[in-house]
Amino acid sequence: MSHSCFLVRTALLDPARKVVAHEVSWQRGSGASADALLPLLASALHDEEKGWLLGDGHLVVPLAPSALPALADTPLPPRGMTIAIAADMLNDADGAALAEDLRRRGYGLALQDADEPTINPALFAHATQLQLDGAAPELPARLKRVIQLRRAGARIALCNIGAWAHYETCAKAGLDVYAQKLILAPAPAQAARGLNPAQAVIMQLMNLVTRNADIREIEAVLKRDPAISYKLFRYINSVGFGLGTEIHSIRHAVTMLGYSTLYRWLALLLATASNSDYAAPLMKTAIIRGRFAELLGASLLPKSEAENLFVAGMFSVLDRLLGQTMEEVLSHIPLSEALSEALLSRSGIYGPFLALAESCEQVDGRSAALADALFLDAAQVNRAHLAALAWTQNLKL
Repeated sequence: MSHSCFLVRTALLDPARKVVAHEVSWQRGSGASADALLPLLASALHDEEKGWLLGDGHLVVPLAPSALPALADTPLPPRGMTIAIAADMLNDADGAALAEDLRRRGYGLALQDADEPTINPALFAHATQLQLDGAAPELPARLKRVIQLRRAGARIALCNIGAWAHYETCAKAGLDVYAQKLILAPAPAQAARGLNPAQAVIMQLMNLVTRNADIREIEAVLKRDPAISYKLFRYINSVGFGLGTEIHSIRHAVTMLGYSTLYRWLALLLATASNSDYAAPLMKTAIIRGRFAELLGASLLPKSEAENLFVAGMFSVLDRLLGQTMEEVLSHIPLSEALSEALLSRSGIYGPFLALAESCEQVDGRSAALADALFLDAAQVNRAHLAALAWTQNLKL
């Protein structure tokens, strides 16, 4: 049933604004069973030689109790997964036993709608995460009850938080937040505005690369900021290019990668150099989105065009990272007309790929229609999505 259904990914933020996990589920209205997630995750995120492709990454996976026995037949590591189950589905006589068995096998257990008054209190002894609707009425009273019942060390996570100011209130109370709505929220008033000194240097480098400047000019700029050089080469070397050798100098990078690919890495560096308090979750979103869009275009566009999709994804959150409108951001960055069209209106050659990648961040996203317009099926999109997540998780950020 999952052959025509699309994944949706949601970051989980801790009180320090760090992405500690991603929830993966089916988009609303897909008609797919939650159980169908397991074979997809097992095939896309496990490699016979490399093992678990997310490294130290963690997934939250909504499942029905009927799917729990099938977990044992997958190569998915318990340490890398929290299983989310609607609490009312564990209210029968076997519910507490199922929860206890999950924990004994090493999986985390998230109770969805943990604030419902009819929940069997025994379940709280096994839950590692308690999920509540942050937009529900009488939330303080609901939270109070959950806090009283939770086991030591269990985290409380709120969904449907749509403003950064509300996230800050949650953070001060020690609560985690699912960021599905937050990534669409306007930049907070205290967010950085404009380029910081490091980003200004990176912009200078991007300008040099755009006009195919002599390598010596690029090297001269990098020598003035060794920290940027270090981060740039660390990123380039952290994921497989199949180069067979490490990159240690800009001259070597240009020789091995070319200016086009170097520009892509500078785009990554520009986003990760933000000093905004909210940079971490936005940056992670941008990197996954960029790699996702690039993989979507890999079979349909020439390599250089696909690499531009990575840049489009990276730049798609710069307005929030810099506290500016996208028009203001683009006035400082030399981009092609096609990239500008994608960032301003999701149009042109790159826009549809970016729009599709973004749609997989929302539970009610229009992924089916957007994929159909690009002649991509759900299987291709879902595998690209998970590959982008794994790739990003293995970057040395």
